[in-house]
Amino acid sequence: MNPRKDAVVGLLFLLPSLLGFVLFMLFPIVFSLVLSFSEWDLISGLRQIKFVGLDNYIALFKEGLFYQSLRNNAVFTIVVVPVTMAIALVLAIALNSKVYMKGPLRLVYFMPYITTIVAASVVWMALLHPSQGPITQFLQSIGIEHPPQWLASTTWALPSLMLMMIWNGLGYDLVIYMAGLQGISKELYEAAEVDGASGVRKFFSITLPLLSPTTFFLFITRVIHSFEVFGPINIMTQGGPGESTSVLVHYIYVASFRFYKFGYGSAIAWVLFLLIFLITLVQWRQQKKWVNYS
Repeated sequence: MNPRKDAVVGLLFLLPSLLGFVLFMLFPIVFSLVLSFSEWDLISGLRQIKFVGLDNYIALFKEGLFYQSLRNNAVFTIVVVPVTMAIALVLAIALNSKVYMKGPLRLVYFMPYITTIVAASVVWMALLHPSQGPITQFLQSIGIEHPPQWLASTTWALPSLMLMMIWNGLGYDLVIYMAGLQGISKELYEAAEVDGASGVRKFFSITLPLLSPTTFFLFITRVIHSFEVFGPINIMTQGGPGESTSVLVHYIYVASFRFYKFGYGSAIAWVLFLLIFLITLVQWRQQKKWVNYS
């Protein structure tokens, strides 16, 4: 065997993936960092990139829409992540027991997750139509004369999107929790029953602690995903009405592809990256206090 020849062959096998990583991952990341300190409108070409230092970041933190988008993102995350996980956990425990048609029910709950977000958004737009939507018509049929305007209301637009995203993400969390439940030994529950433990006691003393690694995984990935939400908002509300559903990723899109402020959009993207990084770091540090890996 020739070690040098083997190394060359190995590198040749890695070369396509390495080139793809450099061209489609590493270069865009580095280029966006450079752009965040520059002023560029894409149309004028690369030669017109103008270095402006920290001006984009200074302008960003003076912009009211940035804080509105950040606030909407925070509310979205605080509501959607724990509610989705809590409902998924309850359903997972129910389906993990002796339930009739367990397999089809799991498929029904998982279907929204594998449905394309565009199709799901269009369906929910029809459901939440302020005058002709089935939900509005049902509320009117039971005596509610003036139901919410849903996506057309600055008060109800964001909660409507939250409801849609809870529905969309429920199946994924459910499947992950069911996988975690399969890993808990039944002998622990049998021993608890011998000791006279109630169902609630078994849940808090056995199920919840042993599911904590699963919960941590879902929590950290769901928080990251919630800060990256874009598709439903761009399709259903375009950040409106009145910027009431604008979030950071949609703000990046508006700044970059509507107003062609690519430097400013890149600055928002890097602020978002640092925000997600800090949140993830705090979660990672805090996991030692409540995650049970034994």
